[in-house]
Amino acid sequence: MILNLFYEEPEGDRWLPFDRYPRRIVRRVVRGPARPGGQKRVFLNLCAGLDRLRLPYRVNDYRHARKAPHELACIIGKPCVLDKVVWQNPILLGAAIYSHPIDDPGLFERLPVKQVLVPGPWYEDMYKPHWTCVQSWPVGIDTESWTVAPPSAKTVDVLVYDKVRWEHERYEAELIAPIGAALRKAGRSVEEIRYGSYEEDDFRAALSRARSMIFLCEHESQGIAYQQALSCGVPILAWDRGGPWRDPSYYPERVVYGPVTSVPYWDARCGMKFTGAPDFEAAWRHFWELVRDETYRPRDYILETLTLERRAREYYDIAQNLSERSN
Repeated sequence: MILNLFYEEPEGDRWLPFDRYPRRIVRRVVRGPARPGGQKRVFLNLCAGLDRLRLPYRVNDYRHARKAPHELACIIGKPCVLDKVVWQNPILLGAAIYSHPIDDPGLFERLPVKQVLVPGPWYEDMYKPHWTCVQSWPVGIDTESWTVAPPSAKTVDVLVYDKVRWEHERYEAELIAPIGAALRKAGRSVEEIRYGSYEEDDFRAALSRARSMIFLCEHESQGIAYQQALSCGVPILAWDRGGPWRDPSYYPERVVYGPVTSVPYWDARCGMKFTGAPDFEAAWRHFWELVRDETYRPRDYILETLTLERRAREYYDIAQNLSERSN
């Protein structure tokens, strides 16, 4: 089976009809190539996994989809693709589409969607009261690109990865600054990186220097960045506060769901978790002892569960089974 993959970024006109085209050229000249976001990374890594398996696919071939309406359309994202054409094909939707089903409550009445993929297990639980045909599917990590650096390169004790998205000023005072003070008090060397402000090569270089990483994020649907760190053999101490999904676009007026996690794909080989500033120092001391003893095996976890090939094969199998059921 040849997969029919679809992924596009929304891009509209701002001031004049069709001005999106010159604006695209100007952005590329001024800023350089666009940095792929998390949703686009899902699409790119799926294609990379299919390439390694030599499984065939087409990308954004709307003409073929119109000519073969019985064939499955695999719409990775984003929602703008759903409105691009009048879809007659059965649709496998996700995993880079909606934050919550209330964003499109009439989806199944409007379009021939047969299955929805979401990035992780708690997302699946959140979706299922609204949409029953939901399955969690994480994309793979490029373990050849994100690999272990030699011990001689390890010059930094801890890389602090700041992905606190909301109320950052509050958490800077309550969490981030106290963590930095505790690390300095313990005599550890520290490097910091902020989500959205780096290129992938910068992150890769920082991981090559780091003996460990502290991951600060309210929640993750999959968490590609922390999994890239695990693939590099860098154990993680993760802030995992739990509680409800606090995306301010939804919580608490529109959606109340919990508990969530910042590390949805995880086991004891990856590192440790802490819930907040009060338990950080005790968690850090224990975590650092295990780091020094080389107890953790984070890359083994990724190699067993989240390689490009393993995740692309599962996607292909899901699509093939759905295609057979739809015809």
